Amino acid sequence: MHNNEMMEKEEIYSKVLRAGRRTYFFDVRSTKAGDYYLTITESKKFTNDDGSFHYKKHKIYLYKEDFSEFNSILQEMTDYVIAEKGDEVISDRHQKDFKKEYDAPAPTTSQTTEETNSEAAESRFTDIDFDDI
Repeated sequence: MHNNEMMEKEEIYSKVLRAGRRTYFFDVRSTKAGDYYLTITESKKFTNDDGSFHYKKHKIYLYKEDFSEFNSILQEMTDYVIAEKGDEVISDRHQKDFKKEYDAPAPTTSQTTEETNSEAAESRFTDIDFDDI
């Protein structure tokens, strides 16, 4: 086994973020000189027609000298997205069983009863056109 391959396998510290079909791996690794760097790997699961599956992986190597600027730009970009589009995930709306959750408080028992009585009273009336009178 080559030394680079062995170094690639050595993980100092790791975290995993599972996000639907995607999984993100954050791994601190060591350079030959003994310094640390970060790898961020996106792994996305794909299902074949026959039911088998495979993963596609994309990897970013991030070195300490770039941490500050990377962090700054990442924060700026995430803040921009939230400011422009909010934190609701729009793609969720396209799910078959999507139900919008509202921030309004649930009605109290008395409100529900009043609304039910009001709806019952309205259903006893018929629409009258003034031309009929």
